[in-house]
Amino acid sequence: MAKIYVLHENNEWTDHLVKRLDELALPYELWHLDEGMIDLEATPPEGVFYNRMSASSHTRGHRYAPELTEGVLAWLEANNRTVFNGTRAIRLEVSKVNQYTALRREGIRVPKTIAAVGKEQIMNAAETLGMTPFITKHNRAGKGLGVQLFHSIEALREYVYGPQFEDSVDGITLIQQYIEAPQPFITRCEFIGGKFVYALRVDTSEGFELCPADACSIEDQFCPVGETPPAKFEIVEGFTHPMIAQLETFLATNDIAVAGIEIIEDRDGNVYAYDVNTNTNYNSDAEAKAGTYGMLELATFLGDALHAKAK
Repeated sequence: MAKIYVLHENNEWTDHLVKRLDELALPYELWHLDEGMIDLEATPPEGVFYNRMSASSHTRGHRYAPELTEGVLAWLEANNRTVFNGTRAIRLEVSKVNQYTALRREGIRVPKTIAAVGKEQIMNAAETLGMTPFITKHNRAGKGLGVQLFHSIEALREYVYGPQFEDSVDGITLIQQYIEAPQPFITRCEFIGGKFVYALRVDTSEGFELCPADACSIEDQFCPVGETPPAKFEIVEGFTHPMIAQLETFLATNDIAVAGIEIIEDRDGNVYAYDVNTNTNYNSDAEAKAGTYGMLELATFLGDALHAKAK
């Protein structure tokens, strides 16, 4: 029997989707890909496959899960299976350099960014950027890993050559223009089936390491969601912006069906996209208040795709 197959590495982030799949009486199977094997001679099962592998898997002890998942996705695609968020999506998920180059190709404004490997090159990148303040971030991140704000080259030097320096898991550190917003929030635009669903306003007044997932609220020490009121995440009713159409085109071009894309507006009204999350999560408090449910929309989308294959 054909099923919905969910490729992932974090059970806490699949719980809400599983509940919705059960609610809709849809057949499914979870593939937890922290380890495993790929028999390239084997034929994949029938069904539809949804990839929600995370760039932050290494923080949960699953260092090579994205690499394994990309191999599985390549195997599925080579066998003409229906795959949502396939090999192109995972390459963008694990590399902000890939994200920014792809966004720029679609004419979408991104913060000025320089990628560097090696401490000396990180310092050279900051000099080349030529603006303060600026931020650092990990190229392969998730959960705001490596994001720090610096007001001077000297402060960066103390950090880079000090005991607190933390390298990205892929060795690539980004030096990036700091976008100063008139109010301390960013907007996360959620897309399912490549189409805009809703916008979530996220309060950034307490730092950069932010994640809308309920699992983060309860357990994740890197994600200070649980220490703040539910209003830290709030769905914006009737949100519209010309960039939405651009982002939908970007998703279509890169064969991404499900994503949360974070945008920020500066004091001059310029809007930048700076993070593409192809392993998107939803905040239940914000959704309950707005009466909009991302995982239900996602389960319905996957169910429709499965039923279409059966016809």
